[in-house]
Amino acid sequence: MLDVRPSPIAGTWYEGDSKMLARVVDEYLDEAQLPDLSGEVIGVIAPHAGHRYSGAVAGYAFATLRRAERRDERSEERRRSAVTKIVAVIAPMHHPYAQPLITSAHDAYSTPLGDVPIDKDALHELDEALKSELGFGLSPVSNDPEHSLEIELPFLQRALKPKWKLLPVMVRAQEPRICEALGKALAKVLRDKNFTLVASTDLSHFYNHKTALTYDRAMLNEIESFNPKGAFDLERAGKGFACGLGAFTAVLWASRELGADKVKVLRHATSGDVTGDYSSVVGYGAAVVLKGR
Repeated sequence: MLDVRPSPIAGTWYEGDSKMLARVVDEYLDEAQLPDLSGEVIGVIAPHAGHRYSGAVAGYAFATLRRAERRDERSEERRRSAVTKIVAVIAPMHHPYAQPLITSAHDAYSTPLGDVPIDKDALHELDEALKSELGFGLSPVSNDPEHSLEIELPFLQRALKPKWKLLPVMVRAQEPRICEALGKALAKVLRDKNFTLVASTDLSHFYNHKTALTYDRAMLNEIESFNPKGAFDLERAGKGFACGLGAFTAVLWASRELGADKVKVLRHATSGDVTGDYSSVVGYGAAVVLKGR
């Protein structure tokens, strides 16, 4: 029997009933109005607040994955798409663990839509690659309370064909050296495999709407410029913020190593657009990372 991580947030951060959850997530995916995108989808960046607040923005990111999967099924890539996909979800760790890079000690994550198995082989490869690069690897923890990784799973469960496996990493360190090494290690593990990268991050927190727009646009500009180092510089200068800075910069560095050459921001909104309270908001952005064909 699998050792399954029970969800600490189903029924609060997102719907706890499987049918309701599927319906709500499908609505977010269906309502996303995507632009024409050229190239192979290497990964996405998505927010991680409760679905009520950021689900509409997240829908844009995961709708690109759904569209890419459907396109691959109709193309010459059908044979490759039949290989089990590894989905690397890189998220921040908001809780005070001491370890810089954390993963799950369980065999699978549980959501109301079913269990998501962890790819233990890929996880071991990543751990070894990190030890070679940094001198330390991933620290497995049990029953973590972190929401930022799990919140993306129902979207993936509805957007992708079944039988994909998860490569979960939660980033506590906010250091360019560690995040770049994580990106390079991810690329080493995923190269020549059927994979998707997902970075989980929100943007500015608890500024008024006008200020949040300024900070968020600055950070989204660094993301769209494919500039992970610039994102660190921006936050250190106090001109832009993202709680998943370490997560999305690692994904950008990994994507570069894997041949990606473009990032497109798809959507931006704030919690005020949902609640109507613009005095103190959280920013949400969705983006896709592309590799020219």
